[in-house]
Amino acid sequence: MSKLLALVIVGIMVIQLIKPLGWPGLKRRSDFWKLALLAMAAISITAVLGHWA
Repeated sequence: MSKLLALVIVGIMVIQLIKPLGWPGLKRRSDFWKLALLAMAAISITAVLGHWA
């Protein structure tokens, strides 16, 4: 699950670098680092939940 999540977020980051998404907080190409922080948080949460299950 975390590998799929990582691939999806990396794909969104590539799209953000090519053409900004225009979402709140993601108006410029240089905002792709925010997606990286989101990815690290999401993967950490899925890893913790997977460890407890």
